[in-house]
Parts: sequence; structure tokens; C-alpha cells
Amino acid sequence: MRTIFILLMLCSVLTPMAAQQQPAVNLMPIPANLQMATGRLVIDLSFSVGISGNSDPRLQRGVERFLNDLRRQTGMLPLDMKETEPSKAMLVIRAAHANKEVLELGEDESYSLEVSTAGAKLDTPTTLGALHGLQTFLQLVTTTADGFAVPALSIQDKPRFPWRGLMIDVGRHFIPLDVLRRNLDGMAAVKLNVLHWHLSENQGFRVESKKFPKLHEMGSDGLFYTQDEIRDLIAYARERGIRVMPEFDMPGHSTAWFVGYPELASAPGPYQIERKWGVFDPAMDPTQESTYKFLDDFIGEMAGLFPDQYFHIGGDEVNGKQWDMGSSATRICRHTSTDECRKSSASTAKPWWDGMKSCARICQRTLWSSPGAVRSRSRRRPNRVIAGYSRMGITLTSCGRRNGTTALIRSAARRQT
Repeated sequence: MRTIFILLMLCSVLTPMAAQQQPAVNLMPIPANLQMATGRLVIDLSFSVGISGNSDPRLQRGVERFLNDLRRQTGMLPLDMKETEPSKAMLVIRAAHANKEVLELGEDESYSLEVSTAGAKLDTPTTLGALHGLQTFLQLVTTTADGFAVPALSIQDKPRFPWRGLMIDVGRHFIPLDVLRRNLDGMAAVKLNVLHWHLSENQGFRVESKKFPKLHEMGSDGLFYTQDEIRDLIAYARERGIRVMPEFDMPGHSTAWFVGYPELASAPGPYQIERKWGVFDPAMDPTQESTYKFLDDFIGEMAGLFPDQYFHIGGDEVNGKQWDMGSSATRICRHTSTDECRKSSASTAKPWWDGMKSCARICQRTLWSSPGAVRSRSRRRPNRVIAGYSRMGITLTSCGRRNGTTALIRSAARRQT
């Protein structure tokens, strides 16, 4: 009994001490550097935002979204609130220059945010940094006895990792565009910057192809995205600082391709869309020159639709059963196909690791095995690696349920940033 009493007393003493050591604000991800100050900036009907210096249209639209979000969050700001002159603004944004029209890996995303009782300043080298800083400001808004306020503080922030991605699998389960846009909003809120869009699977091919229309007409059950819809979604993501990397899985995970084009497969058809999960036998035929001509034309079309510098080609989980029934030359063809396809477009090929153990240096790899495998294999073959292992940060989603979306995005952000 005495021991229990002593433990309870220790807990009562240590808990307030631990609470004092915790950050006084709830931010996700935690900034690289945060220093609390005294006081707070009141958010009321007089709140306004101004842009000083570079006035990038993308930043202006970002400020409009910020004000709309703040209006919904507080429910008190005037409906006609707009950007104002920097000299009159309570939040002044200074972005040195705009980012490239098509976002690239490694762009400067840093920012600094200074908040005092008199106002706030958001300084950043780029528009991307300003967008991140505005999201941080939104998270800082708290309810007080008098209304709303932001604590006085100083933040200097930049990401730990240049690639902070969320994979969404629409091949196995089609996801409507409004749900994808909501996911992009959630990604922007926690500063994720890459949508890895898994667009083809045994269960469905989800992109309109004008060169090979039977891909989406026969391989999707009518559930696919038109090219105009894809362009709109890419633009929506770009406005929020998010790149969109497409994935078309090959040579396996490709049954939906063969429904309309059975001549691509290593065994005669006919083929049907798979209605269950698993690793299936069908795989593209690497012994036929027509396969490479098809892929060359298809990848060229898709590389024109998706402007990102990276293009994911899958390459995973080929069980080889169809290949075992064919020519022994498949091994040679399998290792030459990636280089040829890569040279046909402006994108960097990005396969899953298990499909590219002999990957050329033009490829970058997405690794989904253990952290130890990342270290050991990278030492043997130096190259950039995207860690897709769940404990290292990328949350994979293969369903379209709306419940749990926020939790998935937060899980990915917490692990990566």
C-alpha cells in the first residue's frame, strides 16, 4: 500500500513537469524549430492578409483558400474578406520568388513564421514555403474565452524529406474525384507533397487512353477518369504544392490490360477483369516486339498527360508461371525493357524494388521491404530510394471508404515529417 501511495505521489509531481516540456501548440508535423513567446495575436473581424514583393498568382489563390478555411474555422470573418495592402495587414507574406509551373523534386519548401501580439510575418524563398506556412498558421488558431487567437511564437521550418508521399490505389477500387480532391486537401494540410496514383491493376484500368481505347472501355467496368478530369486533378494538386506521380503496373498486375488487348499477354486469352484479390499468373509477353511498341506508344501518351518527372512502372510480384511456359529469352527481354521505355519519354522510370533488382542507374526505386533492406541494397547499388515500407512512412490505401481518410493521411505525415 505504501509503495502504491509513493508511486501515485511521484506521478502527480512528474505529470505537470512533463506537461510543461510538451509543445504549447498542436502542430502536425512538428516544425524543425519552434520557440514560444509571450502573448497572442487576436483573430477577429479586423484580421487581414497582405502579400509583399512577389505576387505569384498561385500564392494569391492560396491566400484566398486560406481565408476561406479560416472563415469556416472561426465562423466570424466577413464573407467579403480579401487580400489587403501589406502595410494594413495583420499577416504579411513575403515570398522571394515563384516555383516552377510544373513542380519538381527538391524545390525549396522552407519558411519562417513570426507571430507577436501586433501581427504576424511569413517569410519564405518560394510560393511552396508560403503555402506550408499558411497551413501552419491555420493549425495555430485556437479558441479562447474571448474568441480566437494565435500564440506568439517563432517558427523556422523545412521538411526532413523531399519526397513525402501518399499512395492511393484506384485500380483495385475506383475512387470518385471528389474523394480524391478531399484527400489532396488533407495532404496539403499536413504538408505531404506527392500523390502516388496507382491507376492500373488486375481489377481495373482507370485512365482514358486515346491511342488504346479498349484499355479503359473494356478494362474498367466503365469506372475510369477521362484525360480532362486527370488534367483538372493535377492542376488542383499543383495549386496545393502536390505533385502527381502515375503508376501503371507492368508486366504483372496487368490482367485488366489484356481484356481489351489479349495479344500483350504471355498466354492466349480471353481474359476478364479479376473480381478478387491476390497475385495472378497473367503477365506481359517480353518476347514479342509488338509488346514494346505498344508500351512505347502508351507510355509516350501518358507521359504527355502526366507532366511529373517521375513515372512509376510497377514491376512487382510477377510469379513467372506464364513465362515458364515460354521462351528462355524472357530473362534477357525483361531486363532490357525498362531502359527502352525510359528513353522513349521525358520521365524517370520508378519501379517497385522486387521488379528491378537489376535496375539501371536511370531508374529510381520504391522499396517496400524492411529498413535494413534499404540500407544494405543501397550500399550495393547507390541510387535514390523511396521508402514505401509502412514503418518508414508511406501509407498505402487500396479502398475507397471515406471513413478513416484523415487518420491515414495523419499517419503518413507523422512518420515522414
